[in-house]
Order: sequence, then structure tokens, then C-alpha cells
Amino acid sequence: MSEREEFRVVVVGAGLAGIAAAIKLERAGIDDVVVLEKADRVGGTWRDNTYPGCGCDIPSNVYSFTFNPNPDWNSTFALQPDILEYVEATAEKFDVYRKIRFRTEVTEARWDSEARRWLIDTTNGSFQSQFAVFAGGPITEPKLPDVPGIGTFTGDIFHSARWNHDLDLSGKRVAVIGTGASAVQFVPEIQPVVSQMYVFQRTASWVIPRVDMPVPGLLKSVFRKAPATQRGMRHGLDGILRLLTLAMRHEAAAKRLNIIGTSFLRAQVKDPELRKHLTPKFSLGCKRLLISNEFLPALTKPNVELVPHALQSVGEHSVTAADGTTCEVDVIIFGTGFDVSHPPISRHIRGEDGTMLSDAWTASPEAYLGTTTVNVPNAFIMLGPNLLVYNSFLGIAEDQMNYVIDAITKADKYGVEVLSLKPEVLREFNDDIQEALQHTVFNHGGCSSYYLDENGKNFAAWPYSTTLMRKRLSEFDIESYDTVPYKKSAPVS
Repeated sequence: MSEREEFRVVVVGAGLAGIAAAIKLERAGIDDVVVLEKADRVGGTWRDNTYPGCGCDIPSNVYSFTFNPNPDWNSTFALQPDILEYVEATAEKFDVYRKIRFRTEVTEARWDSEARRWLIDTTNGSFQSQFAVFAGGPITEPKLPDVPGIGTFTGDIFHSARWNHDLDLSGKRVAVIGTGASAVQFVPEIQPVVSQMYVFQRTASWVIPRVDMPVPGLLKSVFRKAPATQRGMRHGLDGILRLLTLAMRHEAAAKRLNIIGTSFLRAQVKDPELRKHLTPKFSLGCKRLLISNEFLPALTKPNVELVPHALQSVGEHSVTAADGTTCEVDVIIFGTGFDVSHPPISRHIRGEDGTMLSDAWTASPEAYLGTTTVNVPNAFIMLGPNLLVYNSFLGIAEDQMNYVIDAITKADKYGVEVLSLKPEVLREFNDDIQEALQHTVFNHGGCSSYYLDENGKNFAAWPYSTTLMRKRLSEFDIESYDTVPYKKSAPVS
């Protein structure tokens, strides 16, 4: 076996969370870090998702690192090219590239109890570390439905997260499967060029206005010369998102927001029959909110037909809906999201007793504060289970890194080599989370969403305030962990 390179911390993934991890660790004085990235470029989901119209549904000023505000966003809701440029510029500015090993995909990360280290095998060398930060992200692997006949289709077929830019859609008959967050962005972009589009909708979702506009040069200049103004705007937008999160915690309050969706739908879709099919039968917020000014109008165009049913089967040249409707098409585009209930990284993490994390999470993924879990010592999972709020994932990742850094700092302070989450802590925490979720719109809004796994358990949402999340993650509670002291008196530095 080749000799392993040793580091204090190995970070897996160079997406937004991985970049945040590397930067915050160094700013805390923890520089013995390597970042392993399977691709040849940073950016994660913003590198991989390049479909037309791809962008963020969180305001730009919030969807950025607190330690690196961007005064040069081109619009209030940034598009994918601008976000990827920002991620790359951040990595360059904070000298993260020197720590990244590109084209280095983790095949297995296993905890060695005797060595008290993580042993990490990759496609490009072997590593070991005292601590591991798994920042693979929950939205990395596209989810394709298991539909009869899909292999017989003779036309072009792809998922929106793996967009086929070599294919010219001009004059094509296109079936779009799914009406989620990706579809609402790319459907209006391709509608003007295709000859016919069939949009398959399993369940209608609430669409709300996207208050998007170009950022004037003068405002960019103000942000650049007086950064406090941009911090103030960020604080205000964060407050609005917190209020939205507060409403989602109470189904009755969320239901009162339905008027926003119904009014917007009535204004944009005049055909009563089409509007009926597009009206959700659940409270706003039960499923992910869709934010678009162009999606609903695109569905009213002469070359677009809404098929208000799930896809049932695929033929050589056609797609058939659950009600028997068959459409002849040249191209099938799946906008069916990602397999978020089974994080891909969990299939490569082997815990203390040899169990793969994906096997431990077969029923439902569980983590303490969305960050640590039992049988996986000295490891931290970025954007883990039950951390979802209506706010920026970047902010959550930064909050988690505060917890990670305090963990390493306290381990050094108290001469601790191994930190293992106590099983009773995980059990009590998750029981409390699931109890609190019973009162939220996520569980009782009348829908079935990706927040719920195949067992009907809500593995995704955080049922409390964003403020409480940040408070809980601000300090590492070492008493929740079993600790093992160093074999020698002096800790590793």
C-alpha cells in the first residue's frame, strides 16, 4: 500500500461548503488542511448545473460568504455564471487552491480505531487525518425516475443537472418531466425555440414572484466604497427570510400566505382550466417555494401543453402519462431533482464499527445539529439532515464551521484526541426535532415533498428559528461527546 499523506483535517468537496470550511479553518489558525475534489474545478452544484436560466432563489446579498461580500452582483438574484465566478474568485482571494487536490475522488473514508485517524482512499492517492469534514453536499447526484421503457427511447434524453449543450432544441418536440425548482427556470428559456413542449406535472406547486432586477452601477459603487451599506441590506434581507421561516413553523400561519400564490396565479394565467390544474391543494411552504416571473406565462404559450399527471412510461418516440395521454416527442428533459434523502457521500464513509454510513441511514438519515452522528468519530457533515430553513445554505455552512472549529479548539485545550457523539444525545435530539416538526407546514401542510423520505419522516427541515440554529452551532458542546485523551501528553499541532 502506498504511503498515506497525513493532515490534521481532510475536507471532502470543493463546493461552497468545502470552500467555506477551508477558509474558516485557516482563519482560525488550522492550516494543516487538504481539500479533495473529484472534479477539475471548484463550485460544486454551481459548476455542474449549467441549464438555461440556472440561478439562485435566495437574494444575492444573502447568498454569499459573510467574510467575502460581493459588491458586484449583476442582479438581485444571481445567475449561475455569476455565482460560479464568485466561488472561484473567493477560492483565489483566500488562497484555497494551494490546498485543493483536483481529480481526486474519495472511494472510501474509514475510521481506524487503533490509529485514531481517518484513512481516506481516493482515485489519486491515500490520505489520513485526525478530523474529516465531509462537504459533498446533498444536491450532487441527479435523480432519474424508474420509468418503464426509458431505455427504448430513440431520441435525446438527459437530466437538467447534466444539460446537453451540444443539442440544438430549435424546432424539437420536447417533454419536460417535473415542475420543480430547475424546471421553472429552464422552461421559459427554451419555450421560444422548441416547436412543441409537453410539461408533465405530478403535483402543482406554489409559484411566487421573483423580485429580480439589475443592480445599478451606482449601487455597486456605493457597496464598494461603503461596505456597511451592503451589510445593512444583507441584514434586512436575512430578517425577511427569518420571518418566512417563522411562518413555515406554523401551518396555520403558512396557510394564510396562500393568497400570495393564488393572486399571482390569477394574474398570470387567465385560462380557468389551466389555472385549476396549476393550483396546489396544500399550504404554501409545504413543498419548496418556486420563485419565477416567467414560468406561469410560459405555460400559457400556444406551443406549450401542461400534462397534469405523472410520467407512466416511455416509448421509442413517445411519452405516456398516468392518465393514458401519449405525446410524440424528440427530446426528454428530466427536471426531477436530486436524491437528497440518501446523500452520495454517505456511501463512502465507513464508521468505527465498519458499518457504511449509507447503511446506517437506510431508514432515515439522522445527525446531531445536522453535523455529527454516532459511530463516526472526529467527523463533521456539512449541510446534513434537518438543517433546512428558508435562508442561505452558505450561512448554514458558516455556522456549522463555527461548531467544527470550536470542536477542534476544545479538543486541543483539553488534550482530547477522539470525539464520539453519545448515542443518547442523538436520540434525544432527533426525537425533539421530529416532535417539533409535527407543528410545521412541512409535515402538516397537506403535501408530500422531498423533505419527507420514503418512510414519511422529515429528514430535511429545521423546525425552530434560524436564530436558535445559529446559537446552537456557535459553541461546541463537548459534554455531548465521549472523549478519548491523547496517548501522549502533548496533542498534535
